[in-house]
Amino acid sequence: MTSVEVTTFYLEMRSRPEHSVPAPREGLTVVHVKSPTAEYYRSLYDVVGQDYNWRSRRKMTPEQLLAIIGDPLDELHVLYVDGVPAGFAELDRRQPNEIELVQFGLVPSFIGQGLGKWFLQQTVEAAWAHQPERLWVHTCTLDHRAALSNYLKAGFTLYKEEICQRVLG
Repeated sequence: MTSVEVTTFYLEMRSRPEHSVPAPREGLTVVHVKSPTAEYYRSLYDVVGQDYNWRSRRKMTPEQLLAIIGDPLDELHVLYVDGVPAGFAELDRRQPNEIELVQFGLVPSFIGQGLGKWFLQQTVEAAWAHQPERLWVHTCTLDHRAALSNYLKAGFTLYKEEICQRVLG
């Protein structure tokens, strides 16, 4: 097991952004999966998060995971490219007046095609359709190197940073 210093960045958005990102290609669909199974969710979580040390949802039992993702105030949005799952986003609306973008990412083979910016905009629009006072997300130095800049370009602003030691493995 290796211990590394990790910086976590907390970002928020207090109003709907006004810019638009054009679709980078044809064949893109975002599906709101209303009743995901634990296996379906985990398949997305594992493939998207495998290179970034995503662990929190892996530690949960299927029942614990379903208690969250089965809640109607927790939304799973899946990006499909020509019918193939290419990424996912999870919006947690369980806190009054705010939404947390809990998970967001692409399947590795779809990174670098301009899909992340477009999918993030679609996710932000889905969140703002619920008219929250605040949309927030956190990312860290273990995530994709473009994550922080993509959130900032999408209209999020940084409000807090934390540095801690994290054990990898």
